[in-house]
Formats: sequence, C-alpha cells, structure tokens
Amino acid sequence: MDLFLAISQGIGTSLAAGVRAFLVPLLVGTLARANVGVDFEGTEYEFLESIVWLAIMLSLIVGAWLIERSDVPVSPATWAIAGAAIGGVLFAGSLAERDYMSEPGLFAGALAALIGFTAARVFLGGAEERLSGRGESDAGTTLSLIADAAVLAVTALAVLAEPSAYLAVAFCAWVLVVRRRRAGQKYEGLRILR
Repeated sequence: MDLFLAISQGIGTSLAAGVRAFLVPLLVGTLARANVGVDFEGTEYEFLESIVWLAIMLSLIVGAWLIERSDVPVSPATWAIAGAAIGGVLFAGSLAERDYMSEPGLFAGALAALIGFTAARVFLGGAEERLSGRGESDAGTTLSLIADAAVLAVTALAVLAEPSAYLAVAFCAWVLVVRRRRAGQKYEGLRILR
C-alpha cells in the first residue's frame, strides 16, 4: 500500500510539473519543509525542501512569467524538457521518501510530465482558440491563471490525498483520446472530399 501511495504521489506531482515546471516543486518543497504530506529529510532528495532550492524555483517562476509576457521566443520543447526533468526528480523523491528505490521514478516522472505537458497544450490551446474566436482578447491570461490554479490543486491533492492523482491521469487520457478522435474525423472528412 505504501508503494501505491508513493507512486500515486509521484504521478500526480509529475503530471502537474509538466504543466507548470517551477510552480509544482515550489509547492511540494514548501509542504515538505512543513512536513505536510511529504518529507524528503534523510533521503538523497532532501534538497527539494531546502531554502536554496525553493528560492531558485521562485526566481524561475518570475523569470518564466516575464518571458511569457515578452516578445522573447521560447520553444515549447524548452518547457517540456524543464517539466520532464522536474517531474522525474519529484517522482524519484516520492519513492525515496518511503524508502523505495528512486531510480525508476526518474524515468516514470519524466514520462508523466511529458503526458501532462502534451495534454495541457492540447486542452489550453483549444480553449484559447475558441475564446479568441469569440473576440475575448484576454483569453491567454485567463487560461494561464486557470492552469496555475488547477496545477496547485492537483499538486496539493497528490501530496495530501495521493490516489486522487489518478483523476488527473484520467483527464489527461481523455484530452488526448478526444484530440486523436477529432484529428481522425478531420482527416476522414478530407478523404471524403477527394
């Protein structure tokens, strides 16, 4: 049961890290410092709750926020790589915290983060497109705030009620399946037109 909870926590925090790479470790580290739901002390991932790490995450959040609001072009791959790296470390930390071998968490967390990143881009991109089509000019800002709130909620639930992380997994799977189905219908329509 303990392994199941560690995996659940790792999946939830990693999925969320795929969406907001620096916000998630800031929340997880803060909770760990307070020993609320997670505690990395005594593991090789103890740095995840250090003041230095939390300060770095906070400065990266500010930097990412400034970049998003500037004209500096940043490849989505940059955010995906950052999320995968953080997701892997968080998943590994969740396993190490409960005295399990942490190395599998590095790969599993990176994979979960990439799934979260992809699902978020599909979901938020479609929502922004629909809102912009209706003439709502602040759609990007509104969706960004909603994404931040959702990420914080998923992260907190993954730490405090670990099995709830599977709701986030189900949502990501639903988003990706619907996208694939719509893409298939679009191409089916193009074949009929020929």
